[in-house]
Amino acid sequence: MYRKILIVEDEFIIADVLRNLLQNAGYEVCGIADSVAEAIELVAAQKPGFVLLDIYLKGKLTGIDLANHLTDKNIPFVYLSANSNQKILEAAKKTNPYGFVVKPFREKDVLVALDIAHYRYENDLENRIRQNAILQKEATLIVDSTMGWTQKMMKMGQALQPYIPFEYMSVAIKTDSNFPFGEIGFHRVGFEEYQVVGPNELATIANLKLPELSVLKAKSKADALSTWYDENELKIVFKSAPVKKLIAETFGMKSHFVLPLKLADDRIFYFFFYSRRPDAYDADHLVIGERFQQLLGNFAEKMILDDNSPLVSENKKEIFFRSSVQDVNPNFFDGIIGGSHLLLNVFDNIIQVAPADASVLILGESGTGKEKVADRIHHLSPRKSKPFIKVNCAALPASLIDSELFGHEKGSFTGAFERKIGRFEQAHTGTIFLDEIGEIPLELQVKLLRVLQEREIERIGGRVTIKTDVRIIAASNRNLEKEVGEGRFRLDLYYRLNVFPILMPPLRERKEDIPALANHFLNIYNTKTGKNIKGLTDKVLNSLQNYNWPGNIRELENLVERNVLLAKGDWIENIVLPVMTESPTDAAVDHTGVKTMKESEKAHILAALKTCNGKIWGEGGAASLLNLPPTTLNSKMKKLGIRKDFADN
Repeated sequence: MYRKILIVEDEFIIADVLRNLLQNAGYEVCGIADSVAEAIELVAAQKPGFVLLDIYLKGKLTGIDLANHLTDKNIPFVYLSANSNQKILEAAKKTNPYGFVVKPFREKDVLVALDIAHYRYENDLENRIRQNAILQKEATLIVDSTMGWTQKMMKMGQALQPYIPFEYMSVAIKTDSNFPFGEIGFHRVGFEEYQVVGPNELATIANLKLPELSVLKAKSKADALSTWYDENELKIVFKSAPVKKLIAETFGMKSHFVLPLKLADDRIFYFFFYSRRPDAYDADHLVIGERFQQLLGNFAEKMILDDNSPLVSENKKEIFFRSSVQDVNPNFFDGIIGGSHLLLNVFDNIIQVAPADASVLILGESGTGKEKVADRIHHLSPRKSKPFIKVNCAALPASLIDSELFGHEKGSFTGAFERKIGRFEQAHTGTIFLDEIGEIPLELQVKLLRVLQEREIERIGGRVTIKTDVRIIAASNRNLEKEVGEGRFRLDLYYRLNVFPILMPPLRERKEDIPALANHFLNIYNTKTGKNIKGLTDKVLNSLQNYNWPGNIRELENLVERNVLLAKGDWIENIVLPVMTESPTDAAVDHTGVKTMKESEKAHILAALKTCNGKIWGEGGAASLLNLPPTTLNSKMKKLGIRKDFADN
């Protein structure tokens, strides 16, 4: 079925070329359309298995408008377009295409893209079947277990977490307004660790009485259909749903997803999901909820029939639940320190993607721990006993990247005195981690894309094609969507890498993790230096949490190391932090306009020099604080016009 293809392209020459090459490759081209209206007619008449779709078409409607129609019809599609600006890319991404082919293209580019799209589409179907089977098995085991009611319900919440993420989940049955408040909540307080919040607990936490909760319930309008709310929409809903407002404000939740299930006796059972992220839910979660409707409805029926259900009885329930030891391996996230809700979301992503073979793109600022995440994904995957090859793309000269990644034969260029095995070949059957992928020049991006798609390489100067079986994990501190929009990164390569994105939060957004991180680094440098510093005082920890950490975790580690070296007592009682004159999220913006990168860098170096009293290198110097070699710092100071005559070295 997938070999029956509709081409939607308004340039006749390109459409004709596509038709010929597809037919020569054994595909059936069921039509060519140059507008959305014509394409919709052909879709209805021909029922294609796949659609090749240009973004810009004749008429007011675009390929993105048609993509939404194809999604409703469950017809997979691949975009065919030149690199577009960031706004168009964002709109295209939201339609969940199965690939991009960038103009101008080779015949092989189109055929490989279609093969990958078909593979992804079939894989999606298999995943949905597998997910349903896994969740069905989990639900059966939960219902048949000897656990208490709240533990069973929480177990189901944990099973849903990879598909519908939450920091607070509650369940309830729709009742008349004169019934007392009966919602049972589960507040996530750690990885695989939850606090059960029944009516009594919620009343205590919110400083209300039970009758007051019932009044709020009576004033709350029930959701009739599955829906989601982002932060702004949720604030509007608060007016007609004071219970949602109470839960969101009490536990710091910013977005919300509602999943009502109609039971056999026409009662409505609700799953309510809340997240601290302002936009955690979208239309994809509606699709997921619909897919799990029957399964979760059957589960809810059985849970209501349980004699111990707090939804139909007043029995006292346990107020805390933690998964059994066999469910949580303490080494899962070895080396990643913290328990903030943003970091827990990262843990969920790692657990979800590690067993698969999908490409992973880790995004985040420098120093946030992207390499640690890549390491955990590999070591939790079926490839854990195979090679894990790391490549820092930013550290490789452009002239050597080709040789470093793909290898070369002896004599293939001046200085090639012997054969070199490239990193992809070294990673065969294992994982390759391409750190700072955004630094690869455009001409190399083309070759890298072909290697990823065709799973084969050629050494420089070689004549033999070498097959590779490598899982790709890439990372970047750049905004790759912006890079694509400005023409510095290929859209098709971005799409090939961005199968499963993971966003590492900056340290300023997870400040509750700072005490644990600081003590972790303190223990490390106690061991390295032979000291026995007991800890950091509350005053110091408060200072650390009030600082905005432009250098993230790496900056915190350097600061702790420096203060361990300088400490003379058993405690670190004082710490000097760089002066931040602007918000780290807008480090280059002031009240008069936008600073250049040069001005921002100069301000940062001056702040470090001020902190270190003008000392550049040596113990307690600015070079150590900035994690730069002294020679590099001297060079930067010279370029930026920072005088050294005030320094004490």
